[in-house]
Amino acid sequence: MQYDHILIRYGEMSLKGKNIKQFIIRLQENIQQKIKEFPNAKVKRTQGRMFVLLNGHDPEPVMDKLQNVFGIHSLSLAIKVENDLEKIKEASLYALKKNEDIHKFKVSVKRIAKDFPIRSQEMNQILGGHLLKNTEDILVDVHHPDLEVKVEIRMEATYITSSVVPGLGGLPVGTSGKSLLLLSGGIDSPVAGFLAMKRGVQLEAIHFHSPPFTSERAKQKVLDLSRQLTKYGKAIKIHIVPFTKLQQEIFREMPEDYAMTIMRRMMFRISERVCEKESILSLTTGENLGQVASQTMESMHTINEVTNYPIIRPLITMDKQEVIQISERIGTYETSILPYEDCCTIFVPKSPKTKPKREKVNYYESTHDFSASIEEAINGIETVKITDQSNVEESFHDLF
Repeated sequence: MQYDHILIRYGEMSLKGKNIKQFIIRLQENIQQKIKEFPNAKVKRTQGRMFVLLNGHDPEPVMDKLQNVFGIHSLSLAIKVENDLEKIKEASLYALKKNEDIHKFKVSVKRIAKDFPIRSQEMNQILGGHLLKNTEDILVDVHHPDLEVKVEIRMEATYITSSVVPGLGGLPVGTSGKSLLLLSGGIDSPVAGFLAMKRGVQLEAIHFHSPPFTSERAKQKVLDLSRQLTKYGKAIKIHIVPFTKLQQEIFREMPEDYAMTIMRRMMFRISERVCEKESILSLTTGENLGQVASQTMESMHTINEVTNYPIIRPLITMDKQEVIQISERIGTYETSILPYEDCCTIFVPKSPKTKPKREKVNYYESTHDFSASIEEAINGIETVKITDQSNVEESFHDLF
């Protein structure tokens, strides 16, 4: 006897009413894609449940993959047996003994198949007595057990589980549309992308690259961060914008204290053009409220003027330590702190305006025509598709 299934529970999705079917189908697709390296493992659905049939695969590496899939509330290794009392007893004892350091347990039976001849409460007593008889130094404690052996008697079979492993929760990636992540290479933006994916968002990314002021290592850093994010979602297309000429023009022609604000506005304008081309309906940023000059309420108000696209800011209320903790947990922190500067840090004015006015920015922009440099930057975009956790990348230049 061995664990041959993984039971998948979805929490928030059960509240989606009439839309739940599309959420469940997308979750099933995402799970099957995530475990594609295990060719015999298959995902199946029954009423109110989803299972991975292991078909001989070691359950632990499959469980590790599933813990990175949004939409899964929790997971349990499961044993599938026929609706036969003796086989249910045998499987329940196996599930209990597979766990170490257990001193107290309880049995919880759920009898969905009403034609099974023994009621749930009686089954609790029968199985509890069987487990007590065949173990030593273990007691029943229905209020504070170390382990709960769950037995679900369904129409097609009975499933026995014990330990519960938490999942990422959230919604399946792809159920909430696409968003374009402004990916700088710092700590914040990858975390913002991760949190957007938790709400079902499929990501593409855009990065503004300013060689020779930013190096090829800075570009590779962003590609590596994108690859790390694919661990939690799908393939990510990252659009790399040659920003040097436009950035130099901004800082040469505009007042120094307003240059950072105008640069951000240019980034949003270019990002919006990419969104239009790629059928993306929102932007996602790693901005936080009040951290630096470009992240004050006044700055956001002035910068937002150039786009009517929704801007998702998952980090808006977090302090830095919270962001760092998430970054460490999802595996992006060590890459983010590599000392390769991005375009937002190389032309930092001495005293950037923290409360820029829209009317002043519009006046300054009206004194110089940036349109040619904007079009040149857009036409020079390189798009790289990060397909998975391997080193496979596909690069092309035909976005526009």
